[in-house]
Amino acid sequence: QVQLVESGGGLVQPGGSLKLSCAASGRFARITSMGWYRQAPGKERELVATITDGGSTNYADSVKGRFTISRDNAKNTVYLQMNSLKPEDTAVYYCNAEEERLAVIDWWGQGTQVTVSS
Repeated sequence: QVQLVESGGGLVQPGGSLKLSCAASGRFARITSMGWYRQAPGKERELVATITDGGSTNYADSVKGRFTISRDNAKNTVYLQMNSLKPEDTAVYYCNAEEERLAVIDWWGQGTQVTVSS
């Protein structure tokens, strides 16, 4: 069982910055990949960024150059540094982790609200 605890969401003005954190806890064999997804009202959940335990990253085109994902493997914690935030970044951001067992299992956080508005 994996529990993902998120923090760092909130209200920020356009052009501002936020840093999200997500820590995995509980009993698990191995966390191979962690990442962030987001969902705005009336829209599908979409990938924002992912990072493997080896440090390989993947970003959505809409956030490249503005967001940076990083990971502390010892703490099983993933971060998302968000700069130059835009109103269209407003969404619920969900933390994701992949657990390596007999089959890969996806775990999800509860979501944290990010609102970009004047």
